Amino acid sequence: MTVETENEQHHILTLIKGARVVLWDFDGPICRLFARHSADGVASDLVSWLEGRGLHGLLTETERQSLDPQVVLRAVDRRHPGSDLVSELEERLTHEELRAASSAMPTPYADPLIRTWSAVGSRLAVATNNSPRVVRQYLESRGLVGCFAPHIYGRTQELSHLKPDPHCLVRALNATGTAPADALMIGDAPSDREAAARAGVPFLGYASNSRKAKLLREAGADAVVESLEPVLELLRS
Repeated sequence: MTVETENEQHHILTLIKGARVVLWDFDGPICRLFARHSADGVASDLVSWLEGRGLHGLLTETERQSLDPQVVLRAVDRRHPGSDLVSELEERLTHEELRAASSAMPTPYADPLIRTWSAVGSRLAVATNNSPRVVRQYLESRGLVGCFAPHIYGRTQELSHLKPDPHCLVRALNATGTAPADALMIGDAPSDREAAARAGVPFLGYASNSRKAKLLREAGADAVVESLEPVLELLRS
């Protein structure tokens, strides 16, 4: 083990010890939501639906080709905030997320880590850009909803509150009566890191591959793991 790895392990242990509440991003750290139900396909369907309503020009070429349903949704909201169009598009995305939840793949070691963290007395919350209905359905299917409920905070009709805005993190902190410094955010995207920083919450990055790890470190994350196993081992120790 290198000195750098030892230092990072000590840093992660410090983060774990200081966490009265652990705020989890959903898609990534807890599961792969679109493991068998392609997010690319969902984004393409949303774009096609818009085009079918004569709204081809509503998106830029980059947005149309992003293959990310969240990018499509937020782009429409920027141009027509709070509109019926945005509400209908958001509901269509929620429907697709609910379909995806039935075949989502658990992130390795996430289930035992969640159960262990809950068992040792830390409170857990979800802070996600996905629909809270989707999160609840998935957690219920894994027998994990009791570890989090009622603290599941996700996408609402106010799309400006999506991360990197810290709104859902602040909601979780307020609901649990927790100071930001006494919490820990686990996320897999630069937007999670930014939301945590804006909320004053310590951050632990989870990266399923080295490319994502690089993006998190470039975004300022100083503690990143490519597996949740060492976090589980540290917690159990």
